Amino acid sequence: MDEMNQEISEIKELSVGDIVQGKVVKVEDKHVLVDIGYKVEGIVPISELSALRIETASDAVSEGDQLELQVKKLEDEEIVLSKKAVIAEKAWEDLQEKFENDEIIEATVRDVVKGGLVVDVGVRGFIPASLVETHYVEDFADYQDKSLTLKIVELDKEQNRIILSHRAVIEEEEQKKKGELLNTVEEGQEIEGTVQRITDFGVFVDIGGLDGLVHISQLAHTHVDKASDVVSEGDMLKVKVLSVDKENERVSLSHKATQPGPWDNIEEKIAINDVVEGTVKRLVNFGAFVEVLPGVEGLVHISQISTEHIGTPGEVLEVDQTVDVKVLDVSERDKRISLSIREIEEEKNQQEMKQYESDDDQSGFQLGDMIGDKLNKYKDE
Repeated sequence: MDEMNQEISEIKELSVGDIVQGKVVKVEDKHVLVDIGYKVEGIVPISELSALRIETASDAVSEGDQLELQVKKLEDEEIVLSKKAVIAEKAWEDLQEKFENDEIIEATVRDVVKGGLVVDVGVRGFIPASLVETHYVEDFADYQDKSLTLKIVELDKEQNRIILSHRAVIEEEEQKKKGELLNTVEEGQEIEGTVQRITDFGVFVDIGGLDGLVHISQLAHTHVDKASDVVSEGDMLKVKVLSVDKENERVSLSHKATQPGPWDNIEEKIAINDVVEGTVKRLVNFGAFVEVLPGVEGLVHISQISTEHIGTPGEVLEVDQTVDVKVLDVSERDKRISLSIREIEEEKNQQEMKQYESDDDQSGFQLGDMIGDKLNKYKDE
């Protein structure tokens, strides 16, 4: 009876909320027993071992562990203790400070649940699916037990609510990288980038943490109807910086500026007197522009279109018509080629005339021979 009274007296010396030190003496499935220096051992239910869901008490502690615990309940000669409460109290203070200072913390994913990830930050923290990455993630299974850098976006101790974001860390890093790049990238610089997005008006290229726009007109020296005809997402693309707008964080790029122009070494590709096939691209009052190589147009002056007099090029030619043209002059420096259709027709007419005259001479010779043969025959008779 005296011993019992002593034990009760010792228990009464404790108060709910007190912090005590204890040693784990027994680990059961759903609770652990702890020696806290009293004849009555304290009990820590599995729900008070961790802020996270655990299957058995051994997932959180082992026999012999020294624990710091908070007294949760004193009744019926039972001391109920909490490991979770001590950790949580310290965690909340630490988290509040980090939240106010906008610090980055690191935590391990302990559970993948519907709608996001659960992490251990001393207390249970939640990362909504939309705040995990900057891109859509279909399956979060690979995040189990993965360590993530995080920012606290919402902290409410009363509601026991902690919302964290890994996406915010990524975006902050990208913004920092973007700022550094904007200060180093220069107009005229040639760099390599990766095609990130394709739009109707061009493509966005990642040049190392910053997306620059290659307008569709800057993709190639030739006309491009659709950017996807020229590049695909993920392609490595060499680009030249056309302009940098630091205030609006915009960079204009050109791919065609890094490629040889259609007029480069044109005199090695096309020579005077060459006859080439081309496509009529434009009709104007003074002639027709014919594309003889991709991106290279030459002018057929109205006087060089036909051997007959015409009032307008449209009387003889139409856009997209395929024609043979003769090169009269070519200049890489001036990016100019003079062409003629008339000379081809004249040469063709001359050849036909020569062929006709040749056939005529041959026919005349044969007729004379025949007449001569007849006359000789009569003489002989």
